[in-house]
Amino acid sequence: MKRLSLLFVVSYLSLLPIWAQSVVDEVVWVVGDEAILKSEVEVTRIQAAMDGMHWPGNPDCAIPEQLAVQKLFLHQAAIDSIEVTEAEVSAAVEQRIDYMIQQIGSREKLEEYRKQSISQIRQSMHDDLRDQMMIQRMKEELVKDVTVTPAEVRRYFKDLPEDSIPYVPMEVEVQLITQTPKVSLEELNRVKDELREYTDRVNRGETTFQTLARMYSEDPGSRRQGGEMDYTGRAPLDPAFAAVAFNLTDPKKISKIVESEFGFHIIQLIDKRGDKIKVRHILRKPVVSDSAITASLARLDSIADDIRSGLFTFEEGAYAISDDKDTRFNKGLMANISENGQTSTSRFQLQELPAEVAKVVDTLQVGEISKPFSMINKRGKTVCVIAKLKSRTEGHKATITEDFQVMKSVVLEKRCEQKLHDWVVDKIKRTYVRIGDEYRDCKFEYEGWIR
Repeated sequence: MKRLSLLFVVSYLSLLPIWAQSVVDEVVWVVGDEAILKSEVEVTRIQAAMDGMHWPGNPDCAIPEQLAVQKLFLHQAAIDSIEVTEAEVSAAVEQRIDYMIQQIGSREKLEEYRKQSISQIRQSMHDDLRDQMMIQRMKEELVKDVTVTPAEVRRYFKDLPEDSIPYVPMEVEVQLITQTPKVSLEELNRVKDELREYTDRVNRGETTFQTLARMYSEDPGSRRQGGEMDYTGRAPLDPAFAAVAFNLTDPKKISKIVESEFGFHIIQLIDKRGDKIKVRHILRKPVVSDSAITASLARLDSIADDIRSGLFTFEEGAYAISDDKDTRFNKGLMANISENGQTSTSRFQLQELPAEVAKVVDTLQVGEISKPFSMINKRGKTVCVIAKLKSRTEGHKATITEDFQVMKSVVLEKRCEQKLHDWVVDKIKRTYVRIGDEYRDCKFEYEGWIR
């Protein structure tokens, strides 16, 4: 049974009308210095019912216990000074609001349903989402050193019943040749003139950098914060952006226009702290004309014909022609990199590919090259692409020889779950806990609550 997370709780709480959140409160559990209110338990119960989910065992016992476990992680996160930046929280809030708008139909309908403005909804979600992100970081910190060896993986699956062996969905390997359509000189000048105008308006005192960033910046991650980015070192930044940003010394001055792989920026220094800086920026992206896209598609169509006729291979074309730095030097082969960046494979399930690539690849035979198509890449730029299906592995029961990484992930996940379970049991022993009398006959997942 899939367990509800606090993020799930927060998500549905945000979708509930005000009347559904107006449960009369009383403290039903105390964990450390954190109280669990009856309203939290009842709202969680409503959310589970809305989604058709069921709790293991008695929900009257399981719901407050899971809320209590979340409190333990949150308390430890505070002790260990686990940090979540304001920019990360704001991005999560915006993502959640966008999801809610998609579900209900429009911003206006959401505001009407919630009887709150978007700004008020944003504020009401902030602290809960921040806490959930801290809990997740705390869990990641606790299991960061968990590892498994190949021998342990083999031992785990050796005597496992057939129906317990994981099923691996169909996976594909995909190669790309990418061309970025050229932006006209007129369009480049238009974007630069806009950025120069923003600089002049700030220098004349007509407005602030933050106001212009909220109005005009095309960076969704920082726009809501007035273009502000949190403290960061050089490594995560685009090299051209970093070169200009780290040379700023006067917070009252605005940088020259800098071109990065994302577009054109102007930057304002906020603070420097050691080898990290805090800046705000405005990003503007030149618009690619339809004629430029058509020209790039035509060129790729010709390149695909040359490959099919044997003039050169797809791999040679990727190296010599493609301008996608992520695949060019890997024979055009896409890499599926895990969220933590620690593992990488060339295999993708279709849903893990960019939607445009998945749609095309799903129709190809192994070795076949697609017709050219356009898409928006992860840097927000319009690119034109031809794709080749390098391999397809049909869905099957996992085997050590073919799917070691999949099987290793299964064992690693179970080890992590066990470590977190043991940590919770130990933490309960060392934490003040008081529960209501109505819960003393409960059968809990974790031992030690009742004393």
